[in-house]
This record gives sequence, C-alpha cells and structure tokens, in this order.
Amino acid sequence: RCSVDNRVTRVAWLNRSSILYAGNDKWCLDPRVVLLANTKTQYSIQIQDVDVYDEGPYTCSVQTDNHPKTSRVHLIVQVSPKITEISSDISINEGGNVSLTCIATGRPDPTITWRHISPKAVGFISEDEYLEITGITREQSGEYECSASNDVAAPVVQRVKVTVNYPPYISDAKNTGVPVGQKGILLCEASAVPSADFQWYKDDKRLAEGQKGLKVENKAFFSRLTFFNVSEQDYGNYTCVASNQLGNTNASMILYEETTTALTPWKGPGAVHDGNNGAWRRGGCAWLLAL
Repeated sequence: RCSVDNRVTRVAWLNRSSILYAGNDKWCLDPRVVLLANTKTQYSIQIQDVDVYDEGPYTCSVQTDNHPKTSRVHLIVQVSPKITEISSDISINEGGNVSLTCIATGRPDPTITWRHISPKAVGFISEDEYLEITGITREQSGEYECSASNDVAAPVVQRVKVTVNYPPYISDAKNTGVPVGQKGILLCEASAVPSADFQWYKDDKRLAEGQKGLKVENKAFFSRLTFFNVSEQDYGNYTCVASNQLGNTNASMILYEETTTALTPWKGPGAVHDGNNGAWRRGGCAWLLAL
C-alpha cells in the first residue's frame, strides 16, 4: 500500500528497476500482479500466489508539483519447512556405527531435531541435520524421527527405522514336572534379530518335527516342545538351541515326573539346570532332594 494526497499528480509501482504499474496502466506481464486501489488517498497493488522469487524491494514513486518522492518496502517471503532428503531405513549389527541425515528447506531456515521414538527416550538426541550413533545397542533400535520447524507452519516430521541385529539370547527355559500319562510342555523363549531358529535335543539326539507323541512349535521368539502322553522314557534332560547368522546359544531343562502327594510338588529351579536336582525318575529309581 502507498498513501498519497491531493498534491500527487502521477503514481507508479516498481519492483527493483521494473515498472509494475504506472497509474492505472499495467506494465508488467505477470497476471498475479493486480491493481487494488488508485484513489486520492491510496495507491495499492496486490501480488497473488506469492513465490520466493517475489522477495525483494518494491518502490512506490509519486510525482507532485514540486518534486518526485519515493517510498520503499521490502517483501519477505516465508516458506513452510519441507524435508527434501532423509536417510533410508537401515539394518546394522549390534556394536556398529550409524549415521542418519535429514535435510530440510524453508524460509527462514528450519531448525532440525532428531529424537528416538522409545518409551525410555527423553527429549531430543540431536539438534542438527546429522545424527551419529557410535557402538549402537539393541536398546537403541526402533524409529528415529526427524522434525523440521521454522514457526511458519506446523513442523514436518519423517521417520527412519533402525534395525539392530544381535545373536540369540535365551530369556526363559524352566524345568517341568508332569505325571505319567499326562500332557507336558517345555518352553524355550529367546530374543534375537533376525529371529532365531530353534532345535531341540534329548541328550545328544535331535528331536524331529512329527516324531510320534511329540510336537515342535516354533514361533518368532519361542519354541514349544509338547508331549501328548508322557511316558517313563520321556523323562530326562532336554536342550534348546537357538541360532541365527550372528551366533547361537543353548539352555538345558529337565522334564521330570511329578509325584502326587499332599504337599505341593517342587517345580524345579531355573533354566540351566543341574541334572542332580529335582524330583524325576531315571532307571526306575526316584530321587528326592530334601530342601
């Protein structure tokens, strides 16, 4: 807008050295520039659908009886933030180094922050375009969110998924007591990325899927060995082996005979078990540990 009075005889709007309007006459070819008012008090133009290239100085030039006068205004074009480049999802072995990049544009230049989408994460972990993680751990896997903000509009966010590979770790493997003729289950739980492959052994003999009276059920994070009708020959020591391309681990557990007494039967200790403990049968002899 340009304010004028009754002393003004001629008016014009210029963008740098280019004339946009002179009086009511349009000199520029840009259809986005239109004349809003040419009155005794105001001479105004409008730029529709503003672009960053419209930024710069604009001059209102007026001619009076005495001498010309000019009034200058600088147009600042603000642009919402936009993420133009971000790292792809990545898979890396535990202990490796990770470098993530997030590039954004906008006016003014946006502020870029990184945060780990995790219940344990607190606040931002980087306030830069680049995020460096040295010696990454399995707890640092998950999604990382890049946010670009410049207060012109709501922040824009994008996420990168970081998968941390690690060898299997058996978290749960317990001894189990079952009476003869009943159904028994041995459970082996293991965390691993990629998911572990499971194998079962009794002593040194591998148990095959479909073996009579047995069922092996393998899932992503556990394996279940089911005995449909436990016999004397089923009691003993079993080993669960969990493996992926990064390594393997194993745990032993005992299937023992649970005796029917008035007392609550002892369920046995945790995963890796001493074969001399427990209440189970071998060769027809029952061994009871007095606690």
